[in-house]
Amino acid sequence: MNRINSKLQEEKKLLSIYFTAGFPNLNDTVSVIQELEKSGVDMIEIGLPFSDPLADGPTIQESSTQALANGMTTKLLFEQLKNIRKTVKIPLLIMGYFNPILQFGVEKFCKKCIESGIDGLIIPDLPLSVFEQEFKSVFDRHNLKNIFLITPQTSEERIRKIDDLSYSFIYMVSSSSTTGSQNSFGTTQQNYFENIAKMNLKNPQIVGFGISNKETFSEATKHQKGAIIGSSFVNFLKNNKIEEVENYVKQLV
Repeated sequence: MNRINSKLQEEKKLLSIYFTAGFPNLNDTVSVIQELEKSGVDMIEIGLPFSDPLADGPTIQESSTQALANGMTTKLLFEQLKNIRKTVKIPLLIMGYFNPILQFGVEKFCKKCIESGIDGLIIPDLPLSVFEQEFKSVFDRHNLKNIFLITPQTSEERIRKIDDLSYSFIYMVSSSSTTGSQNSFGTTQQNYFENIAKMNLKNPQIVGFGISNKETFSEATKHQKGAIIGSSFVNFLKNNKIEEVENYVKQLV
């Protein structure tokens, strides 16, 4: 069974952490992953830096720019990850934009993901129809999970279509803005979380965007399976040592 699906079966709310590969320093990628697992994180999203990250707020955009300036590339990321499964057991996903994956070659990229111990991909700008018609068979062949995003503006018809095409979890964007931290969720967002739960989808949902502390994690997971923290953790990495990651994670759940 894919590691993501095994983790989703656990009787707990899941904490997933996002960070940008090659940030703050080019060779920090593996160390950050190892420290996050030791700190009790359930899943990790490794950001593949891109020059035009449209869905990302200023914090992650800045980390992506820095990672690229450091020399991070798709090829280098796979080289950094080639031995990761000797030390890390939890699910690992790559989150990135479709252009670098297409340039690398989709089949080749998927093959490298499996060789490197990657369990799933989150590609915000890959159209649902394009995935279904052109790439689903490639993902299935490599047992690689493709994670789709929904937002408060996503129609019920599209949500159910995504649910039908998904075989792990659905990335539930908390609002229609870009990524970034906030201190609490408003009534509109809380109603959105509850309404999605009432749809009884076959795939669990994990909430991302705007989660930064214990309060927002708790609110995001009241009805959903887990939550993703990105910008807040990237900010932490910018201002603290990797060895202090455990202190950061402890204050979240």
